[in-house]
Amino acid sequence: MWGKLFPLLLPCLILIFGSSSAQESKSKRIIRIGVAQSFSHPDLDEDIKGFEKALSEAGFKEGGNLIYHRQNAQNEKSLAKTITQRFIHSKLDLIHSIATLTSQALIHEIQDIPIVFSSVTDPLGAKLVPQTQPNESKSGFNVTGVSDRWPTSLQFELQAQFLSKAKKWGTLYNPGDPQSLGHIKELREVSKKYKVELVEAAILSSLETFQATKFLAGKVHAIHIAFDRTALFGFEGIVRGCNEKKIPLFVGEVSYVLRGALAAYGLDYFHIGYSAGKKAVQILGGERPGDIPWESSKKVILVVSEKAAKNQGVVIPPEYLKKANRIIRESEIN
Repeated sequence: MWGKLFPLLLPCLILIFGSSSAQESKSKRIIRIGVAQSFSHPDLDEDIKGFEKALSEAGFKEGGNLIYHRQNAQNEKSLAKTITQRFIHSKLDLIHSIATLTSQALIHEIQDIPIVFSSVTDPLGAKLVPQTQPNESKSGFNVTGVSDRWPTSLQFELQAQFLSKAKKWGTLYNPGDPQSLGHIKELREVSKKYKVELVEAAILSSLETFQATKFLAGKVHAIHIAFDRTALFGFEGIVRGCNEKKIPLFVGEVSYVLRGALAAYGLDYFHIGYSAGKKAVQILGGERPGDIPWESSKKVILVVSEKAAKNQGVVIPPEYLKKANRIIRESEIN
């Protein structure tokens, strides 16, 4: 009887054991991820930690079923190109690209490996995603990711609550810098929403920041610096003017609190990397990167400075000292 049944059962047995063997082979598969960091910076290091945390939580663990191929372009275009060529020939399953330099090099050359970017300030301007599609939409090809564009509206809303008595806010920006104009437009809109007056000081050089801050003195109750490279390059002049005239100074990047700002609601770079890692998990699970919308990070952390508060004549509300993710003590500032 078994002699008659065996030929009939053989295909089923092959299917069962073959399927089991395939599943076992799949579970033992080693995932290879290329990591391209544009340059060394503590924020980008946090980004990488967040990305790897998301992968680890999903069961992709380095030393087990995952290998990272880590590269740093050291802010040099030639190295970014070298990394790109290296990755093309490395048989990678996915690439994580941190910041604009490496992301541009990789995305412009590689179309057959999924790429997840993170900490890219302007994906549209950098031509990493289609120019014709709405902001934070699906790319339609092998790219998705997370931008670290400053969430100007959110930052100003939170700062207006922090200093609720301030009804006149000042800002400095370079009208000749196209990248800053979008942030200033947001600032104008959100100031109207909160029914506060926005007084603008236009600058063309970072050397003008001190005089522009003095111009704002007496006209405003506080100053907020949105993303503007000219103003940020001359940040020490803004700090000096605010300290002399006792004007509370807010900014959108936490590192500038160490340089003299009173407070910042800045982006959480660990969360940026973690969000990018979640997208990588989706891709490794079988989703197409082009079907996963890219996004701008909205999670912020509050950092306040006791020394700047003293220099600018401000008493930090106790509830905000409790809310602060970090308080900069006087001993931490040179």
